[in-house]
Amino acid sequence: MTETAVSARTLTVRTLTDKLVAAREASITLATATADLKNAALLAIAAAVATGAERIIPANERDLENGRSNGLSVALQDRLRLDEGRLAALAAAVGEIAAIADPVGELVRGRTLPNGLRISEVRVPFGVVGAIYEARPNVTVDIASLALKSGNAAVLRGGSAAENTNRVLVELIQEAIASVGLPADSVQTIDEFGREGARELMQARGLVDVLIPRGSASLISTVVLESKVPVIETGAGVVHVFLDESADEEWAVAITHNAKVQRPSVCNALETILVHRASAARLLPPVLGRLRASGVTVHGDAATLDLFADATPATEEDWSTEYMSLDVSVRIVDDLDAAIEHIRRYSTHHTESIVTNDVGSAERFLAEVDSAVVMVNASTRFTDGGEFGFGAEVGISTQKLHARGPMGLSELTSTKWIVRGSGHVRG
Repeated sequence: MTETAVSARTLTVRTLTDKLVAAREASITLATATADLKNAALLAIAAAVATGAERIIPANERDLENGRSNGLSVALQDRLRLDEGRLAALAAAVGEIAAIADPVGELVRGRTLPNGLRISEVRVPFGVVGAIYEARPNVTVDIASLALKSGNAAVLRGGSAAENTNRVLVELIQEAIASVGLPADSVQTIDEFGREGARELMQARGLVDVLIPRGSASLISTVVLESKVPVIETGAGVVHVFLDESADEEWAVAITHNAKVQRPSVCNALETILVHRASAARLLPPVLGRLRASGVTVHGDAATLDLFADATPATEEDWSTEYMSLDVSVRIVDDLDAAIEHIRRYSTHHTESIVTNDVGSAERFLAEVDSAVVMVNASTRFTDGGEFGFGAEVGISTQKLHARGPMGLSELTSTKWIVRGSGHVRG
């Protein structure tokens, strides 16, 4: 399909159901598309994003201006913003996805039975993947690319805050897909249908195979509770770092600073520091001093305030808050058991890290903390599909069924069993 044909098609008024049916039809083609063809589409998308600043950035600036006028938070403005550097990073991530092995058809397991019947479990696409998210135009590119590579059609509801940006991005993606001969309807936006469109998407069981929400806790909760389509739940990030009794001071300072300050608006950013009472006097002054020097507001418990006066008293609400800003809560705990208990009570089961030189403490933390990603002596900012080698991610799943942690290509597939016989009948 030519670019002109794509433009003509988009001028046709279509209902949301029309779009979902078109996505279902596109998914049939994608399911058997070769890896070379899908990779060609991805490379075309990467080129379109890399060279599309003249179309993308003005649309993004309109969204940012609308966001500022409507009181969009600073954290969401940061997630919404695209510039040439971020576009280059997005294009590079799409190129990385193209370079990853195609998961479709991968043999998961198999065997030949004593009677000669051959059985194998192989990866297959879901079909149509829906996504509901807010103020994150990078997600538009990430999910579209991961869905395409894994043989799925994508239907995207990116929210009103990024509607102008998402519309241009989807136009570029559709033009790129069509240029290599795959259906332009492989990736679609339903932003024009507003909140009612999101509700219809959640009810579209039979047309949509799986739905992935990304955003605030309230958005995710709404999708999980109201959707009739199976949901892979991504979670808010009330993320913890525990500074153990034996923690190295240099590591403690560097890890907490990186986890909080590098990009505070994202879900893998640090929100709560827990400190072993025996190391608090040694570690808190340098750790919190470095954070304050970077503009972080410290919300500390009473014991923390005794050691670091430049802090505000923490409330009960602070322990369960995902700030997404330059704020951090700090609590001194008696020991590793108390740290694990705090995490069990307040964590959203996203990412937790321990800083320690004690192997026993490290192994206990890894074994007993029940989160999607658990780390030793590393910044929580590494919980990311790109850092894990996936090229990009659909989201960070905090549930336990089907997928957990950063979701890449394999997590956008299901499996089916293939049985090969030669006249076999069951006795």
